[in-house]
Amino acid sequence: MKVTGLSDIVICSKNVCLLTKTGEIRMEKRLDAAICALNSQYIHSSLAPWCLLAGVEAYCDKGVYAKVVEGTINENPCAVVKRISELRPRVVGFSCYIWNIDAVRQIIRLLEKEIPDAVIVLGGPEVSYNAAEILKAEPLVRYVISGEGEKPFALLLNAILREESVDGIPGLSFRTGGGVFEARPFVSEADPPSPYSDKYFAALKGRIAYLETSRGCPFSCSFCLSGYGKVRYFDIDRAKREMLMLAQSGARTIKLVDRTFNANRRRAAELFQFIIDNFDFILNGVCFHFEIAGDLLDEDTLIILESAPPGLMQFEIGIQSFNAETLAAVNRKTDLERLKSNIKRLVEKRNVHVHIDLIAGLPFEDMCSFENSFNTAYFLGADMLQLGFLKRLYGSPMQKEQGENSGRFCESAPYEVLETPWISSEELLYLHRAEDALERLHNSGRFHRTLAYLLESTGLTPFELFGIFGEHLDKKAARISLDDYIAEVFNYFGSKSGVERAVLRDKMVCDYLSTNSSGKLPRALRVEDPALGRIKRRLGPGPRRGIAILYSEPFAVYADYGEKNPVTGEFPLTKIEI
Repeated sequence: MKVTGLSDIVICSKNVCLLTKTGEIRMEKRLDAAICALNSQYIHSSLAPWCLLAGVEAYCDKGVYAKVVEGTINENPCAVVKRISELRPRVVGFSCYIWNIDAVRQIIRLLEKEIPDAVIVLGGPEVSYNAAEILKAEPLVRYVISGEGEKPFALLLNAILREESVDGIPGLSFRTGGGVFEARPFVSEADPPSPYSDKYFAALKGRIAYLETSRGCPFSCSFCLSGYGKVRYFDIDRAKREMLMLAQSGARTIKLVDRTFNANRRRAAELFQFIIDNFDFILNGVCFHFEIAGDLLDEDTLIILESAPPGLMQFEIGIQSFNAETLAAVNRKTDLERLKSNIKRLVEKRNVHVHIDLIAGLPFEDMCSFENSFNTAYFLGADMLQLGFLKRLYGSPMQKEQGENSGRFCESAPYEVLETPWISSEELLYLHRAEDALERLHNSGRFHRTLAYLLESTGLTPFELFGIFGEHLDKKAARISLDDYIAEVFNYFGSKSGVERAVLRDKMVCDYLSTNSSGKLPRALRVEDPALGRIKRRLGPGPRRGIAILYSEPFAVYADYGEKNPVTGEFPLTKIEI
């Protein structure tokens, strides 16, 4: 049949009509797929769907077309469903994690009404190790891909396009006449195709960018999923190219998802040096975030890091516990003394933002032990101290080997610890309240002078201070403005023995002016003083600034709101005599 006056390509249902040079129409099969990622917040940009799209483009037959659909768990699920259904895909894939699995399940049910014939495919860590259970519980899910998905997902799309059997596709679990075939998680031996296409950069729009230069982890901590197989390091020249591409993409933060970036010390040192040497090619304000093992930092690497421009790098260092028995029980090997020494050295230089982690609910960690771990970690001086809670993840050794002493965990995501033989549910609730105070007081960076003064004047340990204030604030409204929170801190601690209210007020004033560019003190710290006008006139015109008089010493302070310290996030504060 010959046709004239038509465009070169016309989509006809599941097929594509191609108009040849001779005017003949040739029919080709077509398969459309939507690859969906539900992020925890808009600022995050999941790498997984773009890795899958790169796999489609590398391994799929002609006639397979895929697009990425992103959303968040906080938006209306109907809006996400609308974006998916507008593509009219034959196949819809979801990347599943503990933070989005409930939202994914909700969207799948809504999709059935919009695209009833769609083939639903799940993948990701939340379904990789319980594929049979997922398939039995979710009748709308046709396939589950366990492990790395780039090649298995592409092969599945090829099989659907060709209307062939899916038998033999690695990592693919599916229903059979007699039940469920459950595949082992797939681990590739080859480097995956790069996800950094023009489409990726067009969608990034300044959000946090993610980069992996290796897969796997050399360690096998019992609470973690990362220690599968041997570590595979991607081509180092590719890693360097992609680092610079992302550094020039408009993203402010580039997070390396390598589980232990410095497991190979020499390779890590080379990449750290590369970033420093290419600082002139990196957009101003860009920061690289790495997860590292602090005790694996050697002298050569520390010397390299000391030469890094301030704010260029952030390190997240998992400590988990300072209880040696606890670390041994979860199969975590750590040189604790070297770890502490290296963290202190990184912190003292003040050019790298340091974030350290503890986990509550680990074996053999009671409240006394955890308090010791907390205080030890706090006094290392890191910019952030995260207090996390143990989660029993599907596929982790801890989940597989659960016994009578393993404790009680929530049965739904995120499977958080409820109690253990060493720590009660009431104690864990207390720790959650302490975590809230820790996040607002310490990790916010808004109260560092205040905290130093309170710890010195009250004689409280860090654990006691965050614990008692967390308990106090729990009796108040859960949501509270910054100004009201400051008032609570001032009034609560201002009445404690050893605390001078004037000194406390002044410490809080300095903290506020150096971290809040409004320049206007909250009501709880404000003093109407005519001398303030004279000081402003004395300083004369200048940049936008905040000014306050101190009353525990004969000084005024002011902050000019220009550039922040790239590590602490503070504006510079200047004292003047009055």
